[in-house]
Amino acid sequence: MTPAIDEGKLNQLVGQILNDLGGAASVAMVRMGDALGLYKTLHEKGSMTSEELAKAAGAHERYVREWLAHQAASNYLTYDQTNGKFTLPPEQAMLFAIEDSPVTMLGAFDGVAAWAEGQPKVQAAFRHGGGVKWGDMAPCLFCAVARFFRPGYLQNLVQTWLPTLDGVEAKLRDGARVADVGCGHGWSTVIMAQAFPQSQFFGFDFHPGSIEQAQAHAREHNVSNAHFQVGTAKDYGERDLDLVTFFDCLHDMGDPTGAAAHVKQTLKPNGTWMIVEPMAGDKLEDNMNPIGRIYYAASTLVCVPTSLSQEVGAALGAQAGEGKLREAIMAGGFRNVRRATETPFNMVLEARP
Repeated sequence: MTPAIDEGKLNQLVGQILNDLGGAASVAMVRMGDALGLYKTLHEKGSMTSEELAKAAGAHERYVREWLAHQAASNYLTYDQTNGKFTLPPEQAMLFAIEDSPVTMLGAFDGVAAWAEGQPKVQAAFRHGGGVKWGDMAPCLFCAVARFFRPGYLQNLVQTWLPTLDGVEAKLRDGARVADVGCGHGWSTVIMAQAFPQSQFFGFDFHPGSIEQAQAHAREHNVSNAHFQVGTAKDYGERDLDLVTFFDCLHDMGDPTGAAAHVKQTLKPNGTWMIVEPMAGDKLEDNMNPIGRIYYAASTLVCVPTSLSQEVGAALGAQAGEGKLREAIMAGGFRNVRRATETPFNMVLEARP
């Protein structure tokens, strides 16, 4: 017997799907506005007609007119019908035009595009259960990840995260040895190195292309106390470290417990391991929210396949939760693990031998 349809629930779901499709369709539109400088032009020059924006940005007016219409319909811009001008309000500018804003979302839109590009490889892995190597993901993913996480590190790392670790900030001021493992394009390493010039920072990542970008970023910012080389979480060579940092990467590793054991071996007896991970509860029902929804998608398309392509293939996932993370960390030999601080997007764990 066919169950009766609740028209109210059906209409509500259709409305949700229309909003979802609108958001999905906006990915390409936002990325074009970013790449063509349309948001920044509006931010710098104020309200403009399509003709004025096209001229200022060096773009074709007919395309700009349609793009503006979409942005206004999406509430990304406002439209004044009395003069035909479009405006990027200051709140929207924080998301779309100001690169270092703590709530900029440009990297997130880039990331979603990269996830979609990688769908065929992950979809194939669904059948056989294997993984997809990080280096085999869509090439634009690496830049997107760096761009997405950089503002959070810029706003939080030195100002609030490091000061919550017991005694670490003083060591960094005096001169410490630090390994930033899974450093990607090196923004976290460079930010710390700039803030603590007396310390030496060693960035490691198993993706050669990312290490090249990290080295370039260090040169561009005239940072001489940050050094980068290819290495994994289980074989990086530095020893006698005061601090080891893992930014948004432990859950991606095939053998997080093995990584923890290696970290313990490379730390001084009074050293500290800082693990920054996506915010998540320990149960699925704890993560049934907009942030969890996005992170579960990222986990399915990137984090889980990356882990399954490596040894052990623990596949903790981006929404592992503190309980599973703590279990892996302590299984590697750490006795003391605490949540030092948190943001809506991240939890910061401190592990001590």
